[in-house]
Amino acid sequence: MGEMIRVGVLGAGRGMVLPQVAEHVGMKMVAVCDTWEAKLEEAARQYGVVTYTDYDRFLEHDMDAVFVANFCHEHAPFAIRALDSGRHVMSECIACKTLGEGAALARAVERSGKIYMFAENYAYFAYVQEMRRLYQAGEIGELRYAEGEYNHPMDVASYCRLSPGLGHWRNHLPSTYYPTHAMSPIMHVTDTRPVSVNSLAIAYPEGGRPLTVRTGDPGFVALCRMDNGAVVKLFGLGMAGHGVWYRIHGTRGLMENLRTGDTESLRVVHEPWDCKEGEERERVYRPDFPVHADLANAAGHGGGDFFTSYYFAEAIRKNEQPYLNVYRGLDMTFVGIQAWRSCLDNGAPYEIPDFRQESVRAKYENDDWSPFPEDRKPGQPWSSIEGEVKPSREAIEYARGIWREMGYEG
Repeated sequence: MGEMIRVGVLGAGRGMVLPQVAEHVGMKMVAVCDTWEAKLEEAARQYGVVTYTDYDRFLEHDMDAVFVANFCHEHAPFAIRALDSGRHVMSECIACKTLGEGAALARAVERSGKIYMFAENYAYFAYVQEMRRLYQAGEIGELRYAEGEYNHPMDVASYCRLSPGLGHWRNHLPSTYYPTHAMSPIMHVTDTRPVSVNSLAIAYPEGGRPLTVRTGDPGFVALCRMDNGAVVKLFGLGMAGHGVWYRIHGTRGLMENLRTGDTESLRVVHEPWDCKEGEERERVYRPDFPVHADLANAAGHGGGDFFTSYYFAEAIRKNEQPYLNVYRGLDMTFVGIQAWRSCLDNGAPYEIPDFRQESVRAKYENDDWSPFPEDRKPGQPWSSIEGEVKPSREAIEYARGIWREMGYEG
């Protein structure tokens, strides 16, 4: 693997996934930056790293790359500063919170000449990698229709623990804004990109909002037109009934992971009149990872946490942008932003701009449309199709009780 790649981590929560896989891919965590000092003390004790509460001082540390794992909607500005400092960047999802930030991020990657890896781990499940292998070999023909589902409900107490603080991004997230787990496997398997989206949000029934400080809606459905003319349906995000499921219909068959039972098994189906000689009409099996299966099976998020770091390190050593580069990261992220515009416009279609082209970026460089509280001004959207949602006093008191138990006083 050559010399160790020295990585600084922004975000002492999610960012602590890195040391679990770093040594296996030739990386070493050398510094951590966060504003939650208790988390920093824990990281220093456990990993012996230098810690910072100031990002500028953090960037002065001797390191080759930065893993941006802070709040979901704050990735782009910190990624840009890391790139401008001469560091490679691996960024968690989403890539940016506005189209204007997306333009600045794409330009920063190009200007820096550094590697940018979008850490979308669901693209690297074992069955997704097997789907990609089969699709690239022509097993089901060309994509015509697909479904991507990432639906992750949780009880109110668990949600509070995951989102401490009334200003936490999760408490102001529109239902469409985290589409990358639903879309990334389909894009990775088929090498297509979305060009437009229509979407509708799913509201709580009248009087049915739970005792929560979350202001968004529980779910959404989106239809994306892909660049080859195919249609992809996305569904999530917190409806009752947990599900992670992908189905891909091609011109001569379909592939899907199982919805029940062993959901990591893959089902491949052909019509009887379309089977090639020696080809099974239907088969169900559980594929393993194509490489480094032992390391991937020991990692989080179905092995995806290993492969994002693995391909990031590989890209740095080869000096070649990874498959999940900045442009694919922006494509997936823009689905969520533009889908929310569609939700607030009764399902009207919205373009997914291709930021590989500077002429397209220039059209959106000043687009600061954002539902998050820090961006509140006239003309900005709320995070619910109900408009402004104010948590009840009871919900706030309940949440603050849980946060105090966690040691969070912010």
